[in-house]
Amino acid sequence: MSPTIVLIRHAQALHNETNKFPPHPHISHQKLEKLTSYLPPQDHSIPDPRLTDHGIQQCSQLRYNLFQRFSSFEGRIAVIASPMVRTLQTASLATDWLVERGVKIEADADWQEQKSHRKKKKTAELSAKPCDTGSPLSLLPLIKDNQTKHQFSSPCYDFSAIPPVWPDKTEDPLAKSLFGYTRTAVLRRGRRCLEKLSKRPEDLIFVFSHAAFLRSGVSAWWYHNADYRIFTLHEELELKIDESTLEGGMGWSWNKRAELGSEVPEDVTDDEIQEDKN
Repeated sequence: MSPTIVLIRHAQALHNETNKFPPHPHISHQKLEKLTSYLPPQDHSIPDPRLTDHGIQQCSQLRYNLFQRFSSFEGRIAVIASPMVRTLQTASLATDWLVERGVKIEADADWQEQKSHRKKKKTAELSAKPCDTGSPLSLLPLIKDNQTKHQFSSPCYDFSAIPPVWPDKTEDPLAKSLFGYTRTAVLRRGRRCLEKLSKRPEDLIFVFSHAAFLRSGVSAWWYHNADYRIFTLHEELELKIDESTLEGGMGWSWNKRAELGSEVPEDVTDDEIQEDKN
């Protein structure tokens, strides 16, 4: 039987605090972009940003929605999250009702963000912006979250699958191969994510990830903060969307397709990367 996959974008975090306009049926994508252009620019210099107060509120709404929709599900359930603070927070707040049942939040570095936000340089520094780079696992238990009071040292989190190269993306050759910001690397990572999901025994899998990677590397759909889409995973790793989530399960996302790999730079050589940095 094909598993049900719920792909969820994290709630609003400090680096995208200007994301305050969810899609509206009577406002075009172009008009909304014009409206948001008057807001302060997003701050991508914040290291591994946590959720904003508004993001915490979004998590409460998301939790209510997911609980209403899935609390009676009787099959096996898994929760997977990118090991970045904002995704771990969103997962713990939105699925605490599953954690209470003994479901662990499994951190998987393959679901981390890809986006560099650097448009002028062709190599985009391989997505090493602070907001898109996670915290070392040794530091996570030391991060005091004044908003959620959650401790990442809690046994409800499972970090056992995180590779030793984490959170590096740009220096170690293995890190560049696994998490590099090139079309080949991103698409390969997206396929690797789906392959791992296809081999899992659970019937329902919640995945907390990031907008750019979900859009460009995995599903080719847009996601607003704290919104989700439901898919069934078929043979050949084909994702088929549940049409009730065409505008997101929360109704906050664009009913708009994207193209896998379209926002990711073409593959480049190490010499080109070094030249671009200089």
